[in-house]
Amino acid sequence: MHRLSRRPVVVKPQSGLQSDINVTPLVDVVLVLLIIFMVVTPLMRRELPLQLPTQDTAPADAPTSAEPAPGLVRLTAEGTLLLEGEPVSEADYVPRLRRFLEARPRGQRGLFFQPDARAPYARLVVALDGAKSAGAEALGLAVDSP
Repeated sequence: MHRLSRRPVVVKPQSGLQSDINVTPLVDVVLVLLIIFMVVTPLMRRELPLQLPTQDTAPADAPTSAEPAPGLVRLTAEGTLLLEGEPVSEADYVPRLRRFLEARPRGQRGLFFQPDARAPYARLVVALDGAKSAGAEALGLAVDSP
């Protein structure tokens, strides 16, 4: 019988230890994140349409037309809403504003908002959204007292 001789098998790596960092996975992750940000960023943009007056507006001493002046909604520093000077509760704001606007003819259902400088910004946004849902055709922001 013939003996099977066993020889030790030694496996040597073809090259020495690799000390370079493999950046391919890093580049892949960065590209995926870049694509995600490029897709999500336009969806996060919220804009309000803004119409600025032109320079050739009528002077203050020009005769006024028979149109009623736009309604005025004030927002106090405490967050209280005043519709034409009368306090309005949050629950009654939209229905009361809807009645106020429906009493005016179409095309003249505008509102001016006059927030206090210390008023909560979130409350102003809620008031503007409520005015749009109540049927306001135009919204303005008054910075000086009328």
